[in-house]
Amino acid sequence: MKNVHRILGICLLTATINTAYGCELTLKRTNKAPIIAEAIVNEPIEKPKSNTVKIALLLDTSNSMDGLINQAKSQLWDIVNKFTHAKCGNGSRPNLEIALYQYGNDNLSSREGYIQQVLDFSTDLDEISEKLFSLTTNGGEEYCGQVIHTSLKQLDWGKNPDHLKMIFIAGNEPFTQGKLNYKDAITNAIEKDVVINTIFCGNYDQGVQTDWKKGATLTGGEYMAIDHNRRVVHIETPYDDIIIKLNGKLNKTYISYGSRGAMKREQQMVQDENAMELEEAVAVKRAVSKSSRMYKNSSWDLVDAMDDKDFDISAIEKEQLPTELQDKSTSEIARYIETKKRERSDIQKEIQELNTKRDAFIAKNQKENATGELENAMLEAIKKQAEKKNYKWE
Repeated sequence: MKNVHRILGICLLTATINTAYGCELTLKRTNKAPIIAEAIVNEPIEKPKSNTVKIALLLDTSNSMDGLINQAKSQLWDIVNKFTHAKCGNGSRPNLEIALYQYGNDNLSSREGYIQQVLDFSTDLDEISEKLFSLTTNGGEEYCGQVIHTSLKQLDWGKNPDHLKMIFIAGNEPFTQGKLNYKDAITNAIEKDVVINTIFCGNYDQGVQTDWKKGATLTGGEYMAIDHNRRVVHIETPYDDIIIKLNGKLNKTYISYGSRGAMKREQQMVQDENAMELEEAVAVKRAVSKSSRMYKNSSWDLVDAMDDKDFDISAIEKEQLPTELQDKSTSEIARYIETKKRERSDIQKEIQELNTKRDAFIAKNQKENATGELENAMLEAIKKQAEKKNYKWE
């Protein structure tokens, strides 16, 4: 009889797990299953906290890859803006974390296989932009299998089955190079529920012949070939200059605090300048990202910090505040922050409304296949794989 109860308990637990996970479902409660689970399960199961998209970019930074790096700098904001509109079937919005690796560069350690983790998984969009702009190219050996293996080993991918976990690896040398067989890395990826997407910078058939396609399809990922040196022709719209001016006003709503406040505010300004130097359209896309829910800076900005339920403005020491707030009372500071919050909300709303008109203008005037090669490749793969996890797009 005990065995019967045990079997029934396992069946109930399995049913509970199957209904608890999945982007479109919510966790169901039962009276009996949790008690049985405590008795028969040794390993705790990671329960979903919030849906998260984890993307690791593995970029070849050898001599011929300047075009790829420039496209990545530009298209970062397209990826961010894409997920601004992503939604699960249960109405929740996913978080976005991006990690960055470079490989195939002679400046990197030969002991590490000419591989470097440039950035761990991060939600800090300014930091991600800064790291992309820090990349430089130099000749080297490109070991695709090893950089995939390294990213799987070093990064915290988690065990939550709801999370969308993707690697995008881009390069132009055979996928088979290096001592570590890429198929072993792929086995590891499958175990971690990570989908590998490969982007060959060159002729499609050449990429197939050098195993770039196999490297993707073995995990259910997408294989793409792009012209990484193709210059993206952005369409100017009547809304670009207005959005850029609004971005300047948006920056004035940030109230830096703490030991990192001044540095992070400077970083924000520098990344605005980097985007503008690359191209005005990139600066516009960045401004749109900054007006979205994806751009949060509670670690150094008082307006975002006040949205955190555990944040206590009275606990901040006076010297950690900007000069203009150091002689004010807690209630005066709170009112000042609330004023800036309303200003920011109004500006963000205006940018989003203008961007809707901008998108419509571009759709009407854009020639077929006029968008960036890397942008097309990544967004197509992201949307397809996100839909398998029950993400929807507004």
